[in-house]
Formats: sequence, C-alpha cells, structure tokens
Amino acid sequence: MLNACIKGTNVLVIIFLVFKSSEENLTNAQNELYEWIKNYLKEFQHSPSIRQMMEAMGLRSPAPIQSRLKHLQEKGYISWQGGKARTLQLLSDTSKCGIPIMGSIAAGGLIETYSDLKDELDVNDVLSKKGIFALTVNGDSMIDAFIADGDMVLMEPVKDSDYLRNGTIVSAMVAGSGTTLKYFFKDKGQIRLEAANSNYDPIVLNADAVSIQGKLLAVWRRV
Repeated sequence: MLNACIKGTNVLVIIFLVFKSSEENLTNAQNELYEWIKNYLKEFQHSPSIRQMMEAMGLRSPAPIQSRLKHLQEKGYISWQGGKARTLQLLSDTSKCGIPIMGSIAAGGLIETYSDLKDELDVNDVLSKKGIFALTVNGDSMIDAFIADGDMVLMEPVKDSDYLRNGTIVSAMVAGSGTTLKYFFKDKGQIRLEAANSNYDPIVLNADAVSIQGKLLAVWRRV
C-alpha cells in the first residue's frame, strides 16, 4: 500500500510505504552465504571480512565468495564494494515487508521542487529500483535542502561512483569517520562533500578514502 500527499506550500512530500519486493531467487550457495551474513551482522553489528566468509563456507579461495557477493548485490540483497574492507550492508530482508531501515546517517537530504503539483504523486519509478534502502537523518547539515533531523531518506545503491554527476546527494562512508549525507563533487582525484547549511565546512578527501553507498531517491517525513 502506498499513500502520498502534498503538505502546505513548502512542497513537503510525505510518503508511506508498505510493500514487498519481488526479488530474484537465490541459488543454494548464494542463500547460504546471505543467511550467514545476516546472522553475523545481527550478532557483531559490523560486516565480516572475505576471509571470515571463506572459513564459514568452507572455501579456500576468495573467488567464489566474491562471485556470490556480486550476485547478491545485483539481486538487491546487499550493498558491497569489492576491494574495500567492511563495506558490506544488507539492503533487504525477504522475511519483512517494506523498505529496510539500515541505520542512521548524519545530516539530511533533498526534496526536488515541482512546478506542477497534483493531488497524487506517482512514485512507481522509485519503487522499481533494485535494492533501495532507507536511512534515518540525524542532524541539520542539509537543512537548506528542506530536510530536517528525523526525516528518512530513500537511497539507491551506487555500483560505480565514476558515473555519479556532481551535485548528486549521496550517502558517503569516510574510512574511520563514519557515514554522512552530502552533495557529491569529484575533481582531479579528490571528492568534496558539501552540506546544505553554511554552518558546515566542505569535507575534501582523496577519492580512495570515500565509499559512496547510495544516491538519494526520495524523502519520507512524518508530521
């Protein structure tokens, strides 16, 4: 079930989502790894290493694990960046309905301004994306993008940040510092993460120090 409404003159779009995704079936090997990852994350609250997954699956080579992770990502079950440690996240759980809330993220998000508003909002394009996930917003660094503390942002996984356009709002993981929602800009091997609040300075880092997890699709606000 989906309900959408427009609130006031500030173009506040409120979306309530209750749906079950039609994810592709997993092979036995893929499902075995997926179930093990879910249990590991539930117990330890961080992603396992490739070596730990190899040992759990009784494998001597990382190649089968990497292949299974790739397929799990393509089918919308996980977010994972090969070659970068601890970047694995669950994106869906077929035992539940709705978009999974993967945790909290600093800052905020963006609502696009529409000049032709209608009573109903078609979000089929959003729901058709594979692997979309939700994050709860903590903080006000994107407040000028009309998103406040406590809002929820719906994100589409990013497989290759080289194809991201400058100015896209992304969920970015900075090694050793955590995850934040910011405007993305890339120039000459560096990534600049900009807030939508003049009280916050841009974050400028080498590209290899940043992992882009997802790009903004929509915003959910309860009032």
